[in-house]
Amino acid sequence: QVQLVESGGGLVQAGGSLRLSCAASGSISSIHAMGWYRQAAGKQRELVAALTSGGRTVYGESVQGRFTISGDFAKNTVALQMNSLNPEDTAVYYCNVDPDPYGSSWLFGYFEHWGQGTVVTVSS
Repeated sequence: QVQLVESGGGLVQAGGSLRLSCAASGSISSIHAMGWYRQAAGKQRELVAALTSGGRTVYGESVQGRFTISGDFAKNTVALQMNSLNPEDTAVYYCNVDPDPYGSSWLFGYFEHWGQGTVVTVSS
């Protein structure tokens, strides 16, 4: 089983920035994709950004141009730089990793296990 530890969340004013970090450990042979997901109160978890080992990046439409994902596939770490935050970004942020080079769990957030997440609160 993979262990995921997210950090970096907090309270920030609208227009501010935060940087989230995630470290994955445990039963990992290799990672095909790493991603960040978020779940706001009363809403379904959604993809924020993902990065594949082949260099492909995918961003959710609402964060495009404001958030940047970066990852180190050798160290199993992934970060999310969030700029120009707005109250709609308030959510619990989770990371996850997908070892399957032929699957799409990373794109849709279809994972059985999740970490504790890190809370991001943006005040207006």
